[in-house]
Amino acid sequence: MKYLASSSYFSKRCLDLYLTKLSAGFPSPADDYIESKLDLNEHLINQPSATFFAKAEGDSMIDRGIFNGDLLVVDRSIEAKHGHIIVAAFDGGLTCKILDKKRRRLIPANKNYQPIAILENSDFSIEGIVIHSIRSHQC
Repeated sequence: MKYLASSSYFSKRCLDLYLTKLSAGFPSPADDYIESKLDLNEHLINQPSATFFAKAEGDSMIDRGIFNGDLLVVDRSIEAKHGHIIVAAFDGGLTCKILDKKRRRLIPANKNYQPIAILENSDFSIEGIVIHSIRSHQC
């Protein structure tokens, strides 16, 4: 996991938002009507000064829809609760896992991986909560 950006300021960039909903099944006729402008910051970032991006590496979170190369939007201002997907600094590295507060461990979302125990002497800190993931669908 790598930090990609950390900033207290995200520039506003509005893009067109079309009124027509896109069918993921049978195609429907396109509508050229633009409903409004959309600023992704308003939809993806709640606390700009506490938000950073990180790029996911590996396949340990695929059952939660986080794949290798996905861009994660991480918020430091949210209190980590049991079951949250978190970014944690753990024994010198960064990892993205599900927090199991009851058993003090990090749970992968892939049956091929084992949970990681958070021992009392572990170098462990929660860096933030994953609030969104963004995936590229280009080959």
